Amino acid sequence: MAETIDELSIEWTDDDGTVTLKQTDKQVLTKGSWTTIMYRYQDWDRQKEVYGPEKATIRRYRKRNGRYSEQSKFNISSAKQARRMVEILSGWFPPED
Repeated sequence: MAETIDELSIEWTDDDGTVTLKQTDKQVLTKGSWTTIMYRYQDWDRQKEVYGPEKATIRRYRKRNGRYSEQSKFNISSAKQARRMVEILSGWFPPED
């Protein structure tokens, strides 16, 4: 478990040293005892031996006893889904003048 936000990561390496989930970006949305982070990542395709398309995930962490633990997550599985979410959110929350 991580003690600081900077230590939080979703990157995952299997027993043979292959990075099976590669974190490519990280943006902190909220900080505090409840922290929300959005990550960009790629999954390793074992059959093709390449990383798949970029995806995104939003993770919610709770800090307790000096350590962060993951409480929930939502995976954005495709660029199409991400664009649709942006479209909807932009309609709900138009730019401020």
